[in-house]
Amino acid sequence: MKKRVIGLNGSPRRTWNTATLLQKALDGAESRGAETELIHLCDLTFQGCTSCFACKEKGGKNYGRCAVRDELSPLLARLPEADAIIFGSPVYIGAESAQMRAFMERFFFPYIAYSEKTPSLYPKEIPVGFIYTMNVTEEQASMIGFDKHFGLTDFVLRRVFGTSEIMICADTCQFDDYSAFVSDMFDPAAKARRREEIFPHDCREAFEMGERFALSP
Repeated sequence: MKKRVIGLNGSPRRTWNTATLLQKALDGAESRGAETELIHLCDLTFQGCTSCFACKEKGGKNYGRCAVRDELSPLLARLPEADAIIFGSPVYIGAESAQMRAFMERFFFPYIAYSEKTPSLYPKEIPVGFIYTMNVTEEQASMIGFDKHFGLTDFVLRRVFGTSEIMICADTCQFDDYSAFVSDMFDPAAKARRREEIFPHDCREAFEMGERFALSP
């Protein structure tokens, strides 16, 4: 039976850095026989957690699942059928995009049980990955403290799904033409070299993540 690997794009762009890396990861999974699907969260209209706590109510009909009903609901219902999930988001002001953050609240929180005996209500352990893209360099990200946020994501993924892989793609190109925007703090030539020389390695790393997930037990 073929593995099913789903990629979730939290970027408002459907064809730029984050989407490209997610597709490469799915290509890697396909190369190992998996069925794949790339979902752009920007195509859906939904909101974040409303703090209703219906997912935590004793004996409640929505225990362990989100009670909010909107365009995200059908996706949340079928995600547990996946054999692996790869999330992707650009870093906006130190964290995920608004779309991805709202999605994470709705997807993760219902499965986080307020119980020491059963910390996760997710039906099975699966490989999960999170691909972050960001405009700053690795050194700048560490200095600013982004690594702490990535560590928190890793912690939450491990608690819910049992495993986690975090991939960081740094110093990305934000525009095709830097001269069209106020962006004099950046060196367009250096950005272009980075995309030509380093981004292919990032794509290969994403591809290999997909391969591993498709081959996981």
